[in-house]
Amino acid sequence: MGVNKEEISKTIIELEKSFNERWSVGDNRGYLDAFADEVSYFDPILKNIVVGRDKVIAWIDSIYSNPHIVRNEYLNPQVHVSDSGDFAVLAYNLNTYVLDENGKEKQLRAWNATHGYRLIDNQWRIAHSNWAFSETVTEEIAS
Repeated sequence: MGVNKEEISKTIIELEKSFNERWSVGDNRGYLDAFADEVSYFDPILKNIVVGRDKVIAWIDSIYSNPHIVRNEYLNPQVHVSDSGDFAVLAYNLNTYVLDENGKEKQLRAWNATHGYRLIDNQWRIAHSNWAFSETVTEEIAS
């Protein structure tokens, strides 16, 4: 029986949305509980990579506060699934919105997100997580 890459892609996108929706309302455990033991993590405010579930969770717990995000836009999702069906890479753009002091919606952040998912004991786990601001420089540069 072949690997159903379309079904795996759909599952990965839905998992990611569920984790992010929880994060947006003050529950960071969706992402944290999904990390594999050997997860590696890049964050735009860190100089170095963080490796290992306990270290990544400690880092995120140290900086996390309820962002009160009222809406997310998931743009350009791309999922690449391995031929064996046990590894997938998800990349997408994420725009997050909060309410301003007048109760009007305003954009909080624009992100580029990339996550590597591994199927471990029949559960998709995040083996690598990379969050980057979508606009970090004022000019186009190649290196």
